[in-house]
Amino acid sequence: MKICVLGLDCAAPEILLGDGRLDNIRRLMERSVWGRLESVIPPITVPAWMCLATSQDPGSLGVYGFRNRSNHTYAGLGVTDSTSIRQPAIWDYLGEQGKRSIVVGVPPGYPPRRIQGISVGCFLTPDPARDEFTHPPEIKQEIQALVGEYPVDVPGFRTDDKEWLKKQIFEMSRKQWKVVRWLLAEKEWDYFQFVDIGLDRVHHGFWDSYDRQHRHYRPGNPYEDVIPEYYRWLDEQIGAVLRLLDKDTVVLVVSDHGAQRLDGGFAVNEWLVREGLLVLDEMPREMTPFAKAKVNWAKTRVWSEGGYYARVFFNLEGREPRGVIPASQYESFQEEMKQRFLALTDDQGRPLNSLVFKPQEIYRHVRNVAPDLVVHFGGLYWRSIGSIGHGRLHLEENDTGPDACNHAQFGAFILSAPNCGMRGEFTGARLLDMAPTLLKLGGYEVPQAMQGKPLLEGAA
Repeated sequence: MKICVLGLDCAAPEILLGDGRLDNIRRLMERSVWGRLESVIPPITVPAWMCLATSQDPGSLGVYGFRNRSNHTYAGLGVTDSTSIRQPAIWDYLGEQGKRSIVVGVPPGYPPRRIQGISVGCFLTPDPARDEFTHPPEIKQEIQALVGEYPVDVPGFRTDDKEWLKKQIFEMSRKQWKVVRWLLAEKEWDYFQFVDIGLDRVHHGFWDSYDRQHRHYRPGNPYEDVIPEYYRWLDEQIGAVLRLLDKDTVVLVVSDHGAQRLDGGFAVNEWLVREGLLVLDEMPREMTPFAKAKVNWAKTRVWSEGGYYARVFFNLEGREPRGVIPASQYESFQEEMKQRFLALTDDQGRPLNSLVFKPQEIYRHVRNVAPDLVVHFGGLYWRSIGSIGHGRLHLEENDTGPDACNHAQFGAFILSAPNCGMRGEFTGARLLDMAPTLLKLGGYEVPQAMQGKPLLEGAA
């Protein structure tokens, strides 16, 4: 039985599952099981899509974000790519059984994966015009003949030029969905997966124009309908794809995480400096990336990296080159820092209500160089600001460019299969359950290494 997965990066369940104007989605839901979908920690594009495809948590993949520490030196973070993922994905299991897959835009998808079938790179592709982003390579020429230059992303999507941004996102999506329909109709496949990154870019660019609870929302602003308009566009594309599939195909529409307003940013390294945990030889007087800070590592105990969430690292004796925290005190210090993060307040002095995680407690395995703590400031309503020199702890603006939203812990799924037997809303589904569910519905065995369980086993 064929399997078709349509990934909508960052799709918010309250919109995808709740907007009655999405006619094709509504019709699909009528014959499907659907609901909110709990993402992984942290709920971000990389590693979430590969957590779905492998049914492995981030610790087991050894990938904790777009960027990860490559070793225990102070050299900073390295960029994740497709070679960072060592665990087999659903298309690898199917390839072992002689089945062909087409995988388009599934992060991290550069360099292009050498799979049994066709792979097309994701937004991490440096330059689609110059770099090889398909496997086999000749697919690139076929794509260019179909749509011209193939966009994998909107470079510079963090911008105040909203008119330009809207135009670029829709143009990228038009080309990508045209390629999707062509691949579905003209190429051989048993498993197909596509991820639309445009929805994520629309959310980050326009959430403050849409969400009435956002501190920057202005009634009657000219971009208030951009997000609903993009969902309606996606609804049309999904409808066109569904018309290409036979009735025996397993169909999954799914998001890797949700979206929510961004109330501000917490300058985590600025706070660590004030607390005496991060020591600098010189405090900058203007905003400075942490990588350029003059850190006194011999006196520093803790530092952090910014992003949608905070990766907090300890300067541990015997592990880091100039570690100062005795290894015997690691667990007690980890708990102490967790409590200090939990006690943080917002810009009004109210509890920030952050979530603080110890990797060894939330992951089945902790591989490669993991953060010592993972912090979701304000339950992800606040971003982690890694730069220093702000002179304050709470910021409205993002230090890497305009950003209107953060990620939410719950995405959404809509699953239709002739042999499913379940209909209506399902609660308790997890991102890690998707691959085992697809395999079972497709008539395949579920590998023991997968951490999730088929949804059918959780049905009442």
